[in-house]
Amino acid sequence: MEWRVIICSIILSIFLLCINAAEEVKLTVKGVNSIAKTDDNFICATLDWWPQNKCDYNQCPWAKSGILNLDLENKILTNAIKAFGHLRIRVGGSLQDQVIYKVGKPAKKCPHFKKQETGLFGFSKGCLHMDRWDQLNNLFNQTGAKITFGLNALIGRNQSSQDNSLMTGKWNHKNAHDFMKYTASKGFKIDSYELGNELCGSGVARRIEAEQYGKDMIVLKKLVHKMYPDPSTQPKVLGPGGFYDEEWFNTFLQTSGPNVVDGLTHHIYNLGAGVDPTLIDKIQDPFFLDQVAQTHKDVSTTVKLYGPWSGAWVGEAGGAYNSGGKSVSHTFVNGFWYLDQLGMTSTFNHKVFCRQALIGGNYALLNTTNFIPNPDYYGALLWHRLMGKNVLSATHNGSPYLRAYSHCSKKTAGISVLLINMSNSTTFEVSVVEDMNLYPNEENKSLEDISGDSNQREEYHLTPKDGNILSDVLLLNGTPLKLTESSEIPSMNPQLIDAALPITLAPDLIVFATLKGFKAPACS
Repeated sequence: MEWRVIICSIILSIFLLCINAAEEVKLTVKGVNSIAKTDDNFICATLDWWPQNKCDYNQCPWAKSGILNLDLENKILTNAIKAFGHLRIRVGGSLQDQVIYKVGKPAKKCPHFKKQETGLFGFSKGCLHMDRWDQLNNLFNQTGAKITFGLNALIGRNQSSQDNSLMTGKWNHKNAHDFMKYTASKGFKIDSYELGNELCGSGVARRIEAEQYGKDMIVLKKLVHKMYPDPSTQPKVLGPGGFYDEEWFNTFLQTSGPNVVDGLTHHIYNLGAGVDPTLIDKIQDPFFLDQVAQTHKDVSTTVKLYGPWSGAWVGEAGGAYNSGGKSVSHTFVNGFWYLDQLGMTSTFNHKVFCRQALIGGNYALLNTTNFIPNPDYYGALLWHRLMGKNVLSATHNGSPYLRAYSHCSKKTAGISVLLINMSNSTTFEVSVVEDMNLYPNEENKSLEDISGDSNQREEYHLTPKDGNILSDVLLLNGTPLKLTESSEIPSMNPQLIDAALPITLAPDLIVFATLKGFKAPACS
């Protein structure tokens, strides 16, 4: 009997050892050359036009966060934008193609957005008064934001008698002309103008044929050249700002021609509806998240084949549409989707990624009512500060629940890596190895070999409060990230780890790490 107890004890010990043992993973980073390149200001967030009575699924999560009613004097808002140095902000969204600019002769009538069953997205036309535009630009100037402004692309068009969704005719650019003239005369800095929102392909509420849209982009480009004759301050031209349709996008670029479209913008809502009860499962499923990779690849291919003068942008991405998931999109777990998307799109040579939204709805980087940063805000800020524009190949043969991306470090020597452990049960021990592919007969160099004089690694471990992945309180290296007493964004300091040791990723953990001793020719 005694020997049976001993054997059972040994088996149990082995079993417990196995389930507690970390999975060792070798992450190979190729530092010889970059595989893609982002813009210096890759991180972007949106401000939307939605009024307070924008509601989905019996909830109205926008409150006073729209462009026309947002509190522009809020200190948290100001400090949150300032923390990025030059945060890209896209001013636009579903209602932008119903906005009239209160400037010039054609804009005598300038109504407020009102609920209207026959209107686009259930709303009437709305108005942007120039005093509000002045106030917005005061905020942008104060915070150093880089602005993309979405123009109304439906002015001058008519509904097709055969297809209610199809809008025909040329774009009437007179109101846009007067708006640009006013903007330029005030010295307001605009990084780029984008024409229309979700009017491409089959459209969402309305659509425009690719050939006509391409011709309208030429008109916009000429208008920008006229209003901003100095090439050093000339805004870029973006479009079409909608969901990717290969044939439509190809025709659009072919029609507009060389050096017209500077940024080819497409939108991503790959998680489905915000009300979907399986939303949290999708976010934690790497196989589901991988499905959108083909879209990013196809957009990149379209640019390469038909618009090499341009660059691919994700112009809007909220994950889950209709304002996001009420109990999911503003919490820690949403970072699995968001940060993975940043990593994925950068490998497919996308220049910019605009998150819907900076504030508003359930998916915002800032809480809609109190402006306190949600977990994804800090993830975006760390990416902006650590991940440089040169993208490196980073591969491993471990579990698909371990996501890994690497870039040249932004402000230091070496590389930065982003590691996401989507597993809720497995711990990974990740060793970063160097594959310069210069001496194929030699084994890859390990962390210990490449650490050199930089014998410490900087690590930023992001976890949710109390281990609850649906928490909207984020911990950095075990300490909650909270605003200072003066409403400033808190400092985000790394922990220093022996560079020869592997990076430990507990379940449900996100890690940024900077390896200063990693010799990558692509980063020199």
